[in-house]
Amino acid sequence: MDMQFYNIHNNHHSTLFIMFILRRRVTCLRFNGYPAIALRTYASNTLVRNSSYNLRENNCKNIHRSAVLSIQASGDEKNNLNTTSIKSEVIRNVLPYIRLMRVDRPIGSFLLFWPCGWSIALSANAGCWPDLYMLSLFATGAFIMRGAGCTINDLWDRNIDKKVERTRNRPLACGDISQLDAVIFLSAQLSFGLLILIQLNWESILLGASSLGLVVTYPLMKRITYWPQLVLGMAFNWGALLGWCAVHGTVDWSACLPLYLSGICWTIIYDTIYAHQDKKDDLQIGVKSTALRFGDDTKVWLSAFTVAMLSGLTLVGFFCDQTLPYYASLSLISSLNIDNPTDCAKKFISNHQVGLILFVGIVLGTLMKPNDSSDIILTQKSDTPTNFDNTTVKNFVPLPTNKM
Repeated sequence: MDMQFYNIHNNHHSTLFIMFILRRRVTCLRFNGYPAIALRTYASNTLVRNSSYNLRENNCKNIHRSAVLSIQASGDEKNNLNTTSIKSEVIRNVLPYIRLMRVDRPIGSFLLFWPCGWSIALSANAGCWPDLYMLSLFATGAFIMRGAGCTINDLWDRNIDKKVERTRNRPLACGDISQLDAVIFLSAQLSFGLLILIQLNWESILLGASSLGLVVTYPLMKRITYWPQLVLGMAFNWGALLGWCAVHGTVDWSACLPLYLSGICWTIIYDTIYAHQDKKDDLQIGVKSTALRFGDDTKVWLSAFTVAMLSGLTLVGFFCDQTLPYYASLSLISSLNIDNPTDCAKKFISNHQVGLILFVGIVLGTLMKPNDSSDIILTQKSDTPTNFDNTTVKNFVPLPTNKM
């Protein structure tokens, strides 16, 4: 659309007026799909070659530069908006899966890892540090399999979670993730878990794979029995057997069995405390737990399990020839008030300290164990022939010696 310009005698006022008109035309052209080069040409031809504007060349260049910068700024703003929208879309799609794995609540991964760490540290030779490669491998596996366990649990409990105040916002319960997507995601999690497991020896692969049944059936136990925490303890403390087997290729039952049973008692303690948060909802929907089973006698029951746990760990120290730091850690654990169901969430999280204290006690206790040289002495003595039968003496031929 052609526009008519009036004769303006003041150059300053002319410049402002022309800038306003030019920006209007450049904007119109840009929205009609003209490239930046065409706009530059248009601005140059409009201002420089049209003598009726009576503008100096430097004023034309300034107006031209202002128009180009306006176009570039608009393009950059559009690119930034596109990038921001892509990031927002990615976060919106990924966040439900992060919540499904409970990445924002890592306490579960720690509680799954500590029995593995205890077993690996106990299997170390006297005066030696635990195998760091094994510790890192099991730490990664604990993170992956804890997430897989949460996915399995939420698949089973998606309808129950909708009725519980604490769990109704979980991704499957509130519809952020479909059941099919959760199954596909679980397949990926189990595949990564298998990739970790095959790094171990064959005995450990078979032993580790055998725990999958406990992981899958645990969510069903709360519908059947008041002792689902017992099944959870059997699944969560499987690493007490697996860690030793991964290092030595076999399980030392004299050390690993009391460690495993102590871990089960520990799990019953902290998960019963955790279950006290949902007692009212569990009663309404018919879900069972040890919190409901113990009732008003919860503190008595948990005290008994604490005694059983510490007794088993003392037996572990005896069979593994542990030293003072180990027993000092047991003394420190016994002084913690871990069996008090009041303030449930904080007490549950504080049980992470129990696992860490025991792990440090095992490591320091193993480092302080004296190196056992009896095997070397026995080997040296057996190499010296002390008893010979007649056949050996008759057939004995001394080696010639070179005299210098």
